[in-house]
Amino acid sequence: MKHFFNRRDSIVTEALDGLLRTTPPGRLARLDTYPDIKVVLRADWDKSRVAVISGGGAGHEPSHAGFVGRGLLTAAVSGEIFASPSVEAVLTAIRAVTGAPGCLLVVKNYTGDRLNFGLAAERARTEGYKVEMAIVADDIALPDIPQPRGVAGTLFVHKIAGHLAETGADLATVATAARAAAADIASLGVSLSSCSIPGQPFEGRLGAEEGELGLGIHGEPGVERIPLLPASDIVGLMHERLGARLDPAAAYALLINNLGSVPPLEMSLIAEALLASDLGRGVKLVIGPAPLMTALNMNGFSLSYLKLDPAREAALTAAAEPLAWRPAVPPGMVAIEAAPTAPRATDVAASADAATEAVIRSVCTTLIGLEEELNRLDARAGDGDTGSTVATGARFVLNALPHLPLADAAATLKAIGAGLGTAMGGSSGVLLSIFFTAAGQARAEGQNLAAALLAGLDRVVFYGGAVPGDRTMIDALDPALKALAAGDLTAAAAAATAGAEATRTMARARAGRAAYIAARELEGSPDPGAVAVARVFEALAAGG
Repeated sequence: MKHFFNRRDSIVTEALDGLLRTTPPGRLARLDTYPDIKVVLRADWDKSRVAVISGGGAGHEPSHAGFVGRGLLTAAVSGEIFASPSVEAVLTAIRAVTGAPGCLLVVKNYTGDRLNFGLAAERARTEGYKVEMAIVADDIALPDIPQPRGVAGTLFVHKIAGHLAETGADLATVATAARAAAADIASLGVSLSSCSIPGQPFEGRLGAEEGELGLGIHGEPGVERIPLLPASDIVGLMHERLGARLDPAAAYALLINNLGSVPPLEMSLIAEALLASDLGRGVKLVIGPAPLMTALNMNGFSLSYLKLDPAREAALTAAAEPLAWRPAVPPGMVAIEAAPTAPRATDVAASADAATEAVIRSVCTTLIGLEEELNRLDARAGDGDTGSTVATGARFVLNALPHLPLADAAATLKAIGAGLGTAMGGSSGVLLSIFFTAAGQARAEGQNLAAALLAGLDRVVFYGGAVPGDRTMIDALDPALKALAAGDLTAAAAAATAGAEATRTMARARAGRAAYIAARELEGSPDPGAVAVARVFEALAAGG
């Protein structure tokens, strides 16, 4: 897989400096120990309160440095990607931010983190520092394992400890609250892909229809493979595992964590599926969905539940300075307000006019017959749907014929315009809706039909932005309508055909989707919209 980086050995230091450069001035700093020791700390810290330090390997951004700031961490120690920081790095951080009140180390339950943070704590104590540690082991994927992993639920502990320290609580109070919270967290993750590490070959282990349940945050395999399921079914599967660890009578805070590359659209859908399910019952506060403790670019998410009491609720809802933190909010209902009612136009009764009906039928049947050809032409420059879109609009108009006021040209044009805006969709539907609506209004104001159609074209050019020469349907429609205004339908057909043919030699489009396509992809192919206009005028001129 592809990644943006300069050198593998400088990824972490450059990323941390990027964080510092994009944080409001005066909030964060780093120690001058780069690159071996990477410590980000509060720039305003005066050591007058308990310090809260955490950290671990990089690759979990915005954790951990992204949560340094007032109300959360005092300092974060970073290792290389997925590698625990060294004992010296942790000890340096302790020395940098710890004053007489002491410090709390918040450690995820991985062997490297436990050993390095633990030895640093022991050495700091010999130097006279007061140091306590809270170990977070919130992953429930393996219920019988004696040492569960520490994953995203660690952020609850950061917030609770950081809040208490900020309000002046002593070290014993901060440590006790942190350990108690850590014991009341349950987390579980699911993913549809493993992650890739910059500078290393990627080896995918999952099939196209597989996912993993119960995985950590370092790219390690999940506890079990699961079939690719709808989001609501995946949430149901997670409920089976998490539900056994949750007290149905208790209130909970829920952290919805993006493990790296799930699009925001899908994360919001997951949140809806989750909060509308049994897992949403008892949730009093929700944090996210957001990337909070990631596994590089893993396409997955994790859920973390913390049992609430008044003190924890106050800590989680207190304001915090770091930009990466998402405020804890009560999950709400979907608020629905009545939409304003559109002004109701005076209904125009259906009426008959044989000549008008014949023209409309000729136009519509011509466009329907062009569906396959126009799709083929559009596939050169777009998504191959011009023919289908135009045919959909034509079928709509044919079906609406019995209900149209055909004896009233202005009303008919307006009715067609109103219908196409809904029936066709996309930019084509909107442009044609503008064309017929504006033409109908001009006809109602007394202009003849040819002049009214030119008025519709004027509005299409104004709103759509395309002019003759831009390789769009305007190249055929503009000369055809001008010839029609002179009273010659045969000349209008010839002008439309010539205009459409001219688009074949236009190497660059300056409007529409084709404007994003290289000239070599357009060479020798006419614009499908212009072809449609030309064929319509040819059919009308032929009388059929």
